[in-house]
Amino acid sequence: MRIEQLQAFLAVAETGSFGQAARKCGVTQSTISRQIQSLEADLRVPLFHRTAQAKLTLGGEHLLPRVRKICQEWCNATQELSDLVAGKQPELCVAAIHSVCAHHLPPLLQKFCRHYPEVQLRVTALGSDRALKVLKDGLVDIAIVMNNRFLTASPEMVVDVLYNERIEVLMAADHPLTRYQQVPWSELVKYPQVVFKDGYGMQRLVHEWFSRLGENLQTVMELNTLEAFRGVVRQGELIALLPQSALIEAQSDPTLAVRAIDNLPISPASNGYTVSNKPDTSLTRQVVLVTTQDRLQIPPIQHFCQLVRQLQQPTVIVPHLALSHN
Repeated sequence: MRIEQLQAFLAVAETGSFGQAARKCGVTQSTISRQIQSLEADLRVPLFHRTAQAKLTLGGEHLLPRVRKICQEWCNATQELSDLVAGKQPELCVAAIHSVCAHHLPPLLQKFCRHYPEVQLRVTALGSDRALKVLKDGLVDIAIVMNNRFLTASPEMVVDVLYNERIEVLMAADHPLTRYQQVPWSELVKYPQVVFKDGYGMQRLVHEWFSRLGENLQTVMELNTLEAFRGVVRQGELIALLPQSALIEAQSDPTLAVRAIDNLPISPASNGYTVSNKPDTSLTRQVVLVTTQDRLQIPPIQHFCQLVRQLQQPTVIVPHLALSHN
């Protein structure tokens, strides 16, 4: 059974004529006749009385309301798909890590809204692993996250590297580690830490880093907002390892201090973070844009991705040495 057969049946039922149905469908009368005959053969019941006027049989009368619904649904579906390809989607959903939501996305969102005012943007701040999960489940169109090759290895995934940024140490302004401009690894491991909750790429990064170095991570608290990190760290000896874009507010807070991490005794890694080969070896995280091949064919999504790719050269990262507090 094909949709053309149902459309032919509906046209004949509504016009009462095979000839008028053919003109309505833009085909020949013989084509309409073949489609009706084929449909009757599939259903094993006659649908029309072949008289001067095509009248529905009992079977045809029972079938008619069902066919109307099917044809209407088909019409709605094809129209929605046409609108989608033409860029007339009602909303665009984005999941991004907190630092990107706070500092990188706002100006891009304004640009997008000017270009596509009829598309409602829905932006949600999520941890990297959770954001990739909801992207795979089809709940969002785009994820801007820390790279995790285990979750982006599917053939349908499109991954664009946006930028790399250094991981640094957040501490209270009077913390013992403030005496260092670059905190030695041997000193860093002595202090208890605050980390992101499960599902956040930064938690995975820190745990993997300590594991590779054979050190025990002294985790005393898990949080999921940057404000909470700042509030907890300023109270005492707790420290947190965070990317530079998550430390922008801390740079201008007199109760907090930010320090770089000294040369790392670790070989290059590849799962969402890197260690540079420069003399001032430093841990960095890689931020990527992730979507799917089919979504990139949709004009609003394609345009949003083009805007996000401007993040390849972030300008909001402030060098910590210029604003560190003693």
